[in-house]
Amino acid sequence: MPAAHITTRVDGHVLHIGVDRPEKRNAFDRGMLHALAEAYDRLATDDDLRVGVVSARGDHFSAGLDLADVGPAIAAGEPFVPEGMTDPFGIWGEPCPKPVVMAVQGVAFTLTIELALAADIIVAADDVRFRQLEIGRGIVPFGGATIRAVRNLGWGNAMKFLLTGEEFGAEEAHRIGLVQEVVPAGEQLAAATAIAETIAKQAPLGVQATLRQSRLSRDVSTDAAIADMHASLVPIMTSEDAAEGLRSFVERRDGVYQGK
Repeated sequence: MPAAHITTRVDGHVLHIGVDRPEKRNAFDRGMLHALAEAYDRLATDDDLRVGVVSARGDHFSAGLDLADVGPAIAAGEPFVPEGMTDPFGIWGEPCPKPVVMAVQGVAFTLTIELALAADIIVAADDVRFRQLEIGRGIVPFGGATIRAVRNLGWGNAMKFLLTGEEFGAEEAHRIGLVQEVVPAGEQLAAATAIAETIAKQAPLGVQATLRQSRLSRDVSTDAAIADMHASLVPIMTSEDAAEGLRSFVERRDGVYQGK
C-alpha cells in the first residue's frame, strides 16, 4: 500500500482532515483513499467529534485520482474504501453520520467533485476550477457523480458538466448549487472552519437527527424520514441537551451541549 498523504488534527469538536500531496497536485492514490476513509471513520465513531472539515494543502485541492496507482485496482473491481469503514463518497459503504464541510481551491477535478457531492457544505475559493474529465477519457465517473449530480444539482446542470467534460468556475458552481459559499482565494479554509465551528456548538443529537432525516427524505423517501422523525422525537425532546437548550433560552445565553 502506498504511503498515505492524509493528515488529521482535532480542534475542539472539529476534526480537520487534510489532503497533503501537493507535489502531485494532491492526486489520490490507494493509500490516500484508505487513509481518508480512516479519517472519516474516526469522525463517525468518536463521540467527542461533531463536524469534519476537509481541505487540501497547496495551490489545488486535487487533480483527481492517481490512475497509475489506482487504475489496476479499479480494473480488478476493488472498492475505494475498505469493507466496514465509513465511506467519504457514500457509494462503497456507509456515509458519515456527522456533517462534513469542504474547502476547495485551484484545480478541483473528477474525484474532488464526487467528494463534494457527498459532503454537506462546500466553500470554494474564487479561483476554483471544476471539471469532470472522464467522458473525454473513454470512461465514466466512478466516485458517485453519476448518482448524486442529478439528485443534488438537477438534470440539466448535471448533464452539462458530466457529458461535456467542460471546465467551470466558482460562479457557475455556486449557481448550480455545487458550492454554498464563494470567498477570495486563500480564505476558503477559514470560512469552512467558521461554519463547522458554528455547527459544532449546536446540540449533537439534533444535528445528527437533522442530517439523517434530511438524507432519508432526499435519498429514500418522505415516509422513511417521517418514521425516523417519529422515532427520534421523544428521545431528543427528553434529552439533557433539550433541557439545557431551554435553560439557555430562559437565561439568554448560548447552550453548552454534551450530546446526551
